[in-house]
Amino acid sequence: MDLNILLIIVLGILLFLLLFLLWSQKTTASKVEEIKKLQVQDKALSLMQQQIGQLTQNINQQLQSMSHQFQKTTGHIGGTLGDVKKDLGKMEEVTREVLEKAKNISNLENLLRAPKFRGGFGELFLGDLLAQILPPVYFSLQYKFKSGEAVDAAIHIGENMVPIDAKFPLENFQKYMNEEQQTKREDLRKRFVSDVKKHIGEIAKKYILPDEGTYDFALMYIPAENIYYETILKDESLGEERSIFSFAMKKRVIPVSPNSFYAYLQVIVQGLKGLQIEKSAREIFQRIMRLQGDLTRFKKDFEVLGTHLVHAKTKYDDADKRLDKFADKLELVSSEQIEKLPEKPKDLNGPEDKED
Repeated sequence: MDLNILLIIVLGILLFLLLFLLWSQKTTASKVEEIKKLQVQDKALSLMQQQIGQLTQNINQQLQSMSHQFQKTTGHIGGTLGDVKKDLGKMEEVTREVLEKAKNISNLENLLRAPKFRGGFGELFLGDLLAQILPPVYFSLQYKFKSGEAVDAAIHIGENMVPIDAKFPLENFQKYMNEEQQTKREDLRKRFVSDVKKHIGEIAKKYILPDEGTYDFALMYIPAENIYYETILKDESLGEERSIFSFAMKKRVIPVSPNSFYAYLQVIVQGLKGLQIEKSAREIFQRIMRLQGDLTRFKKDFEVLGTHLVHAKTKYDDADKRLDKFADKLELVSSEQIEKLPEKPKDLNGPEDKED
């Protein structure tokens, strides 16, 4: 009776040990599989980190470039006010110099008497003023159209240009200013107004050519402030319907004096700077769009990578199962071969050796 109990206890202990060994092997295999999975995931995570690091570097470079562009644009805007102040100071200096030079001209009538010289005189002042304000790339002198007509100057703004004429008719104006008899003065005044309106019509016909890249207006440069006053400002007293300025506006021809033309040029300069800022903003937007495209491509690559990882994990699991089966078969074959081996090796020496 005691022997049976002892055998039962021994068998129970052996059974427990056997179950413990089987459980340990299963747990070990499970841990090995977990380690393999973790290794695969770690490799995938490393690849993802590399991709994200590269994308982060590209984004930082793009942001730095964009920041530089914004700083540059802000610098342009900030410097604009300073430029305006400087230009106003230059304008005062130029005006002062003009007044000083005007004092030294004893007889402007003699200087402007010859029509050809008068035209060259206005063109000279016009070209000098343009060169002081605008870079050479933004204006042209003696710009020719397809018709063969040449305008004294053209300011290039964007893809179009503003034509400027400096050939102002002054012959009857000189006579009007020198005439003392009131009746003749009125007659000469009418002739002068007729000359100016005729010239305005010629400017509109010859130089306002949108088909050839001009804007739908032109500038008529009057080379002296006193002439501008007598022609435009004083002429307003005749009434809106009869004034030269109203007629010019209908023809889209804007009369300008040296001072008012200077103000127009300042506005044009600000417009050109605005176009440059717009161009910079457009470049920044294009870079953002390229960055968005890079992000979209990376997202697609990331999705492809995820698909490959899923396929790789499936293949890995299949290979692991086949490897386990192969290991089991190999172990079984090895066990069978070992059992077939003789317990003692055969005597390698022949009978003759034994006799000796």
